Amino acid sequence: MGDYIRELEELDKKHFLHPTSPIQQQQQQGPAFIFTKGEGIYLEDIKGNKVIDGMSSLWNVNVGHGREELGYAAMEQMSKLAFSSCFATYSNVPAIKLAEKLSQITPGDLTATFFTSGGSESNDTAYKLARHYWILKGEPNRKKIISRTKSYHGVAMGATSATGLKPFRDFTNSLAPDFHYVDNFSSDSLRELIELEGPETIAAFIAEPVQGAGGVHIAPENYFKEVRKICNDYGILFITDEVITGFGRTGKYFGIEHYGVTPDMMCIAKGMTSGYAQLGGVVISERLHKDFIDLSTGTLLHGYTYSGHPMACSVALKNLEIIERENMIDNAEQMGKEMLDGFKQIQQNLNIVGEVRALGLMGAVEIVKDQQTNERFSNPLAPMIVGEAAKRGLVCRSVVFDGQDTLVFAPPLTINKEQIDEMISILEKAIQTVENSVKETL
Repeated sequence: MGDYIRELEELDKKHFLHPTSPIQQQQQQGPAFIFTKGEGIYLEDIKGNKVIDGMSSLWNVNVGHGREELGYAAMEQMSKLAFSSCFATYSNVPAIKLAEKLSQITPGDLTATFFTSGGSESNDTAYKLARHYWILKGEPNRKKIISRTKSYHGVAMGATSATGLKPFRDFTNSLAPDFHYVDNFSSDSLRELIELEGPETIAAFIAEPVQGAGGVHIAPENYFKEVRKICNDYGILFITDEVITGFGRTGKYFGIEHYGVTPDMMCIAKGMTSGYAQLGGVVISERLHKDFIDLSTGTLLHGYTYSGHPMACSVALKNLEIIERENMIDNAEQMGKEMLDGFKQIQQNLNIVGEVRALGLMGAVEIVKDQQTNERFSNPLAPMIVGEAAKRGLVCRSVVFDGQDTLVFAPPLTINKEQIDEMISILEKAIQTVENSVKETL
């Protein structure tokens, strides 16, 4: 077995270029884990190590690992119709039923869905639909997209350009034009930029209800009501990126429901299938849908090969059935409170823990040198804590962009109180170990 594992590690280094991974670290150390099995909130690797998946892998395995029902749903659909194109008005039953289901569970008058293969495609689609909408409305100069600092919207070209985390934009030397950024918590900043650029040039404003990959930043109470009013005042489309926050993650079906407003478009993916199949979408309002119908004279020249993929849509329908049947959204709300209480206890016990926060099962723990002044360490400690936690049986993630030193968490919505306690215990020991090592060097 040892030889087999070493062979896989060498093959990984030689042939697998990993997404969002340190290239040199992979080449020197090989893969951190080679996972072979998942069950509930746990993952098991090829060496037999069992860890809590404190991130739902990539914020997406909402119903937990090892759900045979989803495998059977995929198999049943693939045995009848694995794939058919949805171009040229062709359709299939699962895509139609899923679009109907989404119209029922999304807030307000969001009623029609354009399907994609994932979050980045959903974001790129939203920008293109917004710009095309204004062309149809006779205002082609409305093409600028405004997003926020600390935002993450994906890594396709448009999505990268909208992302407010500068390192992602610095990765490429040619961004898409007409993307602008405002302070992530300031509605005044949004209004000022609109006035500066000219409302007649702005197509849309996009925001995550809770900023995920940027550090789990939760908006102030009235922020989105102010944003909705500003967009209304200037006739600008309001898009919410629910790729991470959708399908129960925050203790509501969709994150924007916490704030009592409805967007004009909503980008979705991840939790729609809990990662069991690749699927995303953009849900648009009834008003926008009607305008597209009334004003279009030709073909909607946008689409992906796998838009409306019948197998993926079947998996999504079964996944949503499971979420509702097992009351996972309520569980996310309750267990999110337990998780936050655990973070607060660690904050009291350990000197290097600063602000802690959570909304449902999205949470963050900030690492600081001084709790009173919020001073940070010159070299972030969160990556070290992530490594220590992994050794002890917990997968989490660090965010060090924009001067942050933050641990983020998003366990499966199936997690229970005992498992929350286990997660918090491992986390506290990991932070304590790193804290002690820092003390020794001071």
